[in-house]
Amino acid sequence: MNIQWFPGHMTKAIRMMEENLRLVDALIYVIDSRAVFSSNNPLFDKLIAGKKVLYVFNKCDLVKEEDLAPWCERFREEGKPFVKAVGTSGDCSAIVTGLKRVASDKIARFNDKGANVSVRAMVVGVPNSGKSTVINAMCKRAGAVTGDRPGVTRGKQWLSIGGVDFLDTPGTLWGKFEDEKVALHLAYIGSIRDEVLDKGELAFAFLDEVRGEYGGDLAARYGLDCLPDDTLALFDAIARARGFKAKGGDPDYDRTAACILDDFRKGRLGKIMLEKPRKQGLVLKSKG
Repeated sequence: MNIQWFPGHMTKAIRMMEENLRLVDALIYVIDSRAVFSSNNPLFDKLIAGKKVLYVFNKCDLVKEEDLAPWCERFREEGKPFVKAVGTSGDCSAIVTGLKRVASDKIARFNDKGANVSVRAMVVGVPNSGKSTVINAMCKRAGAVTGDRPGVTRGKQWLSIGGVDFLDTPGTLWGKFEDEKVALHLAYIGSIRDEVLDKGELAFAFLDEVRGEYGGDLAARYGLDCLPDDTLALFDAIARARGFKAKGGDPDYDRTAACILDDFRKGRLGKIMLEKPRKQGLVLKSKG
């Protein structure tokens, strides 16, 4: 399955970020906890260089704590400040605190002069990582435009809270995926528009990847007494369990695929992490 998606507004978004770098003290890098490796956009490497960065493991409620712990350990070893967050919880005060800690030298300089200063931060991340939801949670109001599809935020938006000014930016991918697994994981979590994908193939690939480790979760969600031996049989079993039938009584694969992907993205399949550093030997670096 060859996945490539880089709409024109993303080129404009990167240009806008570069133009506004001089205005900010730090970056808030929002990462989907289910796909930490794939959430790292190599196009952001230039933005990060020379800037203070606070990494945010967003959607951490959708993975097990013991699965996220190795990533936290990896970031500590690499000297990357981070916080964990659930943007949809409505409380992301830890991000504000973490950002002030990252920019403490600037705050201290102004305090020494008897002046107060706001920390200015740019929020970056791949589409659908939850950037705007995180900002709204920090502001505790619907200040930024949010949505459950990639590419909702299209322009520059400044918001302020508690001595911190946030610049929200559009979710951005890179032009070419060298690693098919990265492309698939981004598609699973909704970073790539479903309209440009074959959802049937995508859902099949997802089931094929997770059925070994998370077969019990799949069986529990869809009321299956046992997990079928192969992925196609599992796909059919889910269609029958949900009552998705096409004309002639055959399984409706389109509805089944949409159901499977939505169940994963909404956390209904249990706490599934797609990328585990210790198991897969993943290293955070540019992916081309």
